[in-house]
Amino acid sequence: MSTNLWSNAEHSRAYLQRADTIPHRREGEAALLEFLPAQINRFLDLGSGAGRLLSLVQQARPRAACLALDFSPAMLQELQTHFATDKTIEIVPHDLSNPLPNLGQFDAIVSSFAIHHVAHERKRTLYTEIFARLNPGGAFLNLEHVASPSDNLHNQFLATMDLTPETEDPSNKLLDLEIQLTWLRQIGFTDVDCHWKWRELALLAGVKLLQVAD
Repeated sequence: MSTNLWSNAEHSRAYLQRADTIPHRREGEAALLEFLPAQINRFLDLGSGAGRLLSLVQQARPRAACLALDFSPAMLQELQTHFATDKTIEIVPHDLSNPLPNLGQFDAIVSSFAIHHVAHERKRTLYTEIFARLNPGGAFLNLEHVASPSDNLHNQFLATMDLTPETEDPSNKLLDLEIQLTWLRQIGFTDVDCHWKWRELALLAGVKLLQVAD
């Protein structure tokens, strides 16, 4: 049975305590913000956690409304606490293992260290659902945890995080970066690239092509 510990409050809160210590995280976030569309009326944050990425995008595009998705009760509580008075943010409980609900359309869809918790087959299906929910010209920006090409490199990464194969999160379902970039191209995204990478942390991105009138 697939393991996902993120519904456990203790697991979620332990992550929040170390979230700021993830090496080079701010570099990846800065790269994500660099590739946001210039004009965003509405964006979707998949696996919002406590709202770290949501806040960064909101600061970069202050006129944009946001829909935040997460399924962890602890994370949803954090979101409700931090953004209770912000009428531009809608918080929706949802497990990314299940098909996205009818959410409308978005100018950007972002995610940070969330999609690697779902099964590989679901990752590809989720990318297809993301493409369908983007407006033409919209961008998908996924700051993600991907697989290393070897066990040795994976163990080196774990060491930088003060982890071992025995203590790493069993919820992780890491997948090769190139496989995911290929999926994005096959789905129909353009300008697909990895805009930033440090070991197993990478920014995957793609754009939905603008429709050209005949």
